[in-house]
Amino acid sequence: MVNWKKLAEGMWNHPAGPKTIHFWAPTFKWALSLTNISNFSTPPEAVSYPQQTAFAVAGFIGARYCTVITPKNWNLFSNNFALGCTGVYQLARKAKHDYFLGKE
Repeated sequence: MVNWKKLAEGMWNHPAGPKTIHFWAPTFKWALSLTNISNFSTPPEAVSYPQQTAFAVAGFIGARYCTVITPKNWNLFSNNFALGCTGVYQLARKAKHDYFLGKE
């Protein structure tokens, strides 16, 4: 049986918990990933190669960094990983439009 009170206290007092900037900065950084997700419905012509490359590279480098820092910040890791994945997806959409669909 799960002791919810102990679990909540552990999360509250964690070194990357809600009482620290290590929680709130990544939480607000989710806005970048969510904005990139909301841009999935925009036309591929509007996607920027440099911006999405920066998102993808920074996301995956940041995710790797989150696995080696102390304390482990899984909120920041998941945020960076999502940012990298959305950047790669946007780049794939743009490349498919520019290089593969134009040949037909």
